[in-house]
Amino acid sequence: MDDVDRKILSELQKDGRLTVTELAARVRLSLSPCHRRLRELEQSGVISGYRAILDASAVGLTFEALVFVTMRQEDRDTVAAFEQALTDIPQILQAQRLFGDPDYLLRVVTADLPAFQRLYDDKLSTLPGVQRLSSTLVMKHVVHERSLPL
Repeated sequence: MDDVDRKILSELQKDGRLTVTELAARVRLSLSPCHRRLRELEQSGVISGYRAILDASAVGLTFEALVFVTMRQEDRDTVAAFEQALTDIPQILQAQRLFGDPDYLLRVVTADLPAFQRLYDDKLSTLPGVQRLSSTLVMKHVVHERSLPL
């Protein structure tokens, strides 16, 4: 990856809807080389996809919590079952496995506190291998959906 690839990636992180023509102009390349580089970045997995970034509150998801999960047992089968179960819960926007205690950090959105309580009681607390859940509410996003520093 060279400086031109980094410029392409930087521009696409700012605006993923750029046409190849617009992208080529911004990175000062002709159309064909820009298109070839873009295709290589996509095929190699550097660019893993394109998506719209939505305003959660505009679609009725006004409640966000961070949930810390401590596992009772961490054998391979339990961890695999736990992680698979996370993928089936659409309110979990992000899930990271951590070193140390707690074992996982989940970023969760719901419509409101009662919806979060139902999710917590009905799904999160029943996940395989969970010993303890601890939650904290998100008051405000200070840095949100930041582009990768290239």
